[in-house]
Amino acid sequence: MGRRSRRHSTGFGYIGFGNSQSTFNQKTSVPFSVYKEKLDLEAHLHYEMEFMHKDLSKADKQKIKDKIRKQERRLFIRTTIVSLIVFAGVAYIAYYLINQILSR
Repeated sequence: MGRRSRRHSTGFGYIGFGNSQSTFNQKTSVPFSVYKEKLDLEAHLHYEMEFMHKDLSKADKQKIKDKIRKQERRLFIRTTIVSLIVFAGVAYIAYYLINQILSR
Protein backbone atom coordinates (compact mmCIF):
# COMPACT_ATOMS: atom_id res chain seq x y z
CA MET A 1 0.00 0.00 0.00
CA GLY A 2 1.56 3.24 -1.14
CA ARG A 3 1.54 6.64 0.41
CA ARG A 4 -1.58 8.68 -0.32
CA SER A 5 -1.12 11.54 -2.72
CA ARG A 6 -1.47 15.06 -1.35
CA ARG A 7 -2.99 16.33 -4.58
CA HIS A 8 -6.70 16.71 -4.93
CA SER A 9 -8.33 14.75 -7.65
CA THR A 10 -10.60 16.36 -10.18
CA GLY A 11 -13.53 14.64 -8.51
CA PHE A 12 -12.85 16.48 -5.27
CA GLY A 13 -16.26 18.14 -5.37
CA TYR A 14 -15.26 21.74 -4.56
CA ILE A 15 -17.40 23.98 -6.73
CA GLY A 16 -15.83 27.36 -5.90
CA PHE A 17 -13.11 27.19 -8.55
CA GLY A 18 -14.68 24.45 -10.59
CA ASN A 19 -13.19 21.01 -10.47
CA SER A 20 -9.95 21.87 -12.17
CA GLN A 21 -6.96 20.09 -10.69
CA SER A 22 -4.64 22.92 -11.68
CA THR A 23 -6.45 25.27 -9.28
CA PHE A 24 -5.47 23.18 -6.30
CA ASN A 25 -1.92 22.38 -7.35
CA GLN A 26 -0.64 25.58 -8.89
CA LYS A 27 2.19 27.69 -7.56
CA THR A 28 2.61 31.42 -7.79
CA SER A 29 4.29 32.24 -11.07
CA VAL A 30 5.68 35.68 -10.16
CA PRO A 31 7.99 36.05 -7.17
CA PHE A 32 7.28 38.71 -4.56
CA SER A 33 10.44 40.65 -5.41
CA VAL A 34 9.03 41.52 -8.85
CA TYR A 35 5.89 42.98 -7.26
CA LYS A 36 7.98 44.84 -4.68
CA GLU A 37 10.11 46.45 -7.38
CA LYS A 38 7.01 47.41 -9.37
CA LEU A 39 5.39 48.95 -6.27
CA ASP A 40 8.56 50.89 -5.50
CA LEU A 41 8.72 52.20 -9.07
CA GLU A 42 5.03 53.20 -9.13
CA ALA A 43 5.29 54.91 -5.75
CA HIS A 44 8.37 56.81 -6.85
CA LEU A 45 6.83 57.92 -10.16
CA HIS A 46 3.40 58.93 -8.87
CA TYR A 47 4.02 60.05 -5.32
CA GLU A 48 7.75 60.87 -5.38
CA MET A 49 8.17 58.57 -2.40
CA GLU A 50 11.11 56.30 -1.66
CA PHE A 51 10.73 53.20 0.47
CA MET A 52 13.31 53.04 3.21
CA HIS A 53 14.63 49.68 4.27
CA LYS A 54 15.99 50.65 7.66
CA ASP A 55 14.70 50.60 11.21
CA LEU A 56 13.53 53.92 12.62
CA SER A 57 14.79 55.24 15.92
CA LYS A 58 12.38 56.03 18.75
CA ALA A 59 12.78 59.76 18.08
CA ASP A 60 11.91 59.28 14.39
CA LYS A 61 8.87 57.17 15.29
CA GLN A 62 7.70 59.80 17.78
CA LYS A 63 8.19 62.55 15.20
CA ILE A 64 6.03 60.65 12.70
CA LYS A 65 3.35 60.03 15.33
CA ASP A 66 3.32 63.70 16.31
CA LYS A 67 2.99 64.73 12.67
CA ILE A 68 0.04 62.38 12.17
CA ARG A 69 -1.63 63.61 15.37
CA LYS A 70 -1.17 67.22 14.26
CA GLN A 71 -2.76 66.46 10.87
CA GLU A 72 -5.68 64.68 12.55
CA ARG A 73 -6.18 67.59 14.95
CA ARG A 74 -6.26 70.07 12.03
CA LEU A 75 -8.77 67.90 10.19
CA PHE A 76 -10.97 67.64 13.31
CA ILE A 77 -10.90 71.42 13.84
CA ARG A 78 -11.78 72.09 10.17
CA THR A 79 -14.59 69.56 10.28
CA THR A 80 -15.96 71.08 13.49
CA ILE A 81 -15.90 74.63 12.10
CA VAL A 82 -17.57 73.63 8.83
CA SER A 83 -20.20 71.61 10.73
CA LEU A 84 -20.97 74.57 13.01
CA ILE A 85 -21.33 76.93 10.05
CA VAL A 86 -23.64 74.53 8.20
CA PHE A 87 -25.69 73.90 11.36
CA ALA A 88 -26.01 77.64 12.00
CA GLY A 89 -27.18 78.17 8.41
CA VAL A 90 -29.76 75.39 8.63
CA ALA A 91 -30.95 76.63 12.03
CA TYR A 92 -31.33 80.19 10.69
CA ILE A 93 -33.29 79.00 7.65
CA ALA A 94 -35.56 76.87 9.85
CA TYR A 95 -36.11 79.82 12.23
CA TYR A 96 -36.88 82.14 9.29
CA LEU A 97 -39.35 79.68 7.73
CA ILE A 98 -41.11 79.07 11.04
CA ASN A 99 -41.46 82.82 11.60
CA GLN A 100 -42.82 83.28 8.05
CA ILE A 101 -45.39 80.52 8.55
CA LEU A 102 -46.50 81.80 11.97
CA SER A 103 -46.75 85.43 10.82
CA ARG A 104 -49.36 84.58 8.16
